[in-house]
Amino acid sequence: MIDFRRDLHQHPEASHAEFRTTRKVAERLEKAGLRPVLMAAGTGLVCDIPGGIPGDGPAGPALALRADLDALPVQDEKAVPHRSTVPGFCHACGHDVHTTTVLAAGLVLARLAAAHGLPVPVRLLFQPAEEKIAGARDMIAQGLLRGVGRILALHCDPKIDAGRVGLKTGPLTSACDLVKLTVRTMTTGAQELTPPNVVDAVSSLVTEVPAAVSRRVPAGSGVSIVWGHVEANSGEPEAKQEPGVGYLQCTVRCIDERAWTLAEPLFRKAVENVCALHGVEPELEYTRGIPPVVNEPTSVTLLRRAAEEALGRDAVTTTEQSLGGEDFAWFLQEDGVRGAMARLGVRSPGSERVLDLHQGMFDVDDRAIGTATRLLAMTALLGSV
Repeated sequence: MIDFRRDLHQHPEASHAEFRTTRKVAERLEKAGLRPVLMAAGTGLVCDIPGGIPGDGPAGPALALRADLDALPVQDEKAVPHRSTVPGFCHACGHDVHTTTVLAAGLVLARLAAAHGLPVPVRLLFQPAEEKIAGARDMIAQGLLRGVGRILALHCDPKIDAGRVGLKTGPLTSACDLVKLTVRTMTTGAQELTPPNVVDAVSSLVTEVPAAVSRRVPAGSGVSIVWGHVEANSGEPEAKQEPGVGYLQCTVRCIDERAWTLAEPLFRKAVENVCALHGVEPELEYTRGIPPVVNEPTSVTLLRRAAEEALGRDAVTTTEQSLGGEDFAWFLQEDGVRGAMARLGVRSPGSERVLDLHQGMFDVDDRAIGTATRLLAMTALLGSV
């Protein structure tokens, strides 16, 4: 499995283009006697493992284990043998580890099922396009969550040592929206004594919009607005006949669904106010992204029991809510589906260096693969809580 993960790391694929990765996973599952089914677009797959102990009655709803397949448009900067061979792309979020460990757990559980030792049916979900916040909803739309009563997932965490797992009940990640904003002025200095200056307008938007939105959300509901691209051209003095134009992009991250509901109208109103003050016209494209991942208590209890059984009590640690977004949240929005996400430690024990997610130097301690495989397999063996 370590070799399998390193092979995926060497051959990262973009969202909606995970053809090789999907094929590699399918081949391993078929070799184990399972029957994976590809998603409609040819990237991503689902694979059912029958469960139930003879004499115990109906097995009940399936337990789903979810992995994500895609890589990030980030240059791999590591000097390691398994460095990415694809320029401009690498697994800087640990999806290669997620894929490998769900596959490994599935292979273990398939052996148990063949020996009538698997108490619950298990569905393996290998999801495409998580980084584009599209793959989870595609799986739901194709009916791949039908018959699932609980869904679990892991996400690599470079702040936790390999061999340990971080658990939290309630909100684990944040809601995340994407915003593109263009501001324009059609006036020039020849027409007005003090024409609108789009550079001033953009500067005010960057500083005043986050402050205005934060002041208006309820106490205890946090909103973080992070600008990722800011560009402005006043049209002066080289291009006096050209309109001034500014381009801005940001993410809007909310720690709870109450703030997420309010964020868009508050953002729009703040932009309108600033633009009116500066005499520029906004064109706003606000895309609602994903809700927070909210871990259901019973599912967290199952993960805790599984970790203690498979890894030992010392392997479990607490973790905090992050401002990161994760489209696993959409699975937890489905009626009748409970679930949780745990954080998988990937830092080498004793290391003081934290290689953050989404960075070209990100890598994992391969011992995390065994930890995750044992944990996920044990959740199925425990059946329910």
